[in-house]
Amino acid sequence: SGGVYPISAVLADDEVMEVIRPGQHGSTYGGNPTAAKVAMAALQVLVDEKLPERAETMGETFRAGLRSICDNDSRVRDVRGRGLMNAVEIEETEKFTAWNFCMELMANGVLAKPTHGNIIRFTPPLVISESQVEQFMDAFQKALARF
Repeated sequence: SGGVYPISAVLADDEVMEVIRPGQHGSTYGGNPTAAKVAMAALQVLVDEKLPERAETMGETFRAGLRSICDNDSRVRDVRGRGLMNAVEIEETEKFTAWNFCMELMANGVLAKPTHGNIIRFTPPLVISESQVEQFMDAFQKALARF
């Protein structure tokens, strides 16, 4: 992401890139030197602020919190994720659906997206704080209790 500046890039291994010839692949925001400089600065922020390492640590905290809430709830099939990309798979009923649960989360201040029917995706920002994770857990627990 370039923040508010539009950027794009294509990354692939030689097997893919050697197939593409000049003029065969285009990009709305490609070839812009200012955008390239913005992208380089954005990548440097990831490195300087150790955001991949932070994502791993906070993701483990996030999933541990979810598991502590969901471990004894038969409606929750699985809690999984990598880094800060997380998912909760539920056993849907007539009233307890991924969509309805997301609506209840929204009523508690959390935006989430159901995906593949009974799976709810949670992808908080890389800069989420521990107190924000705790706020999320409170909202998740309140939403779950409504069903």
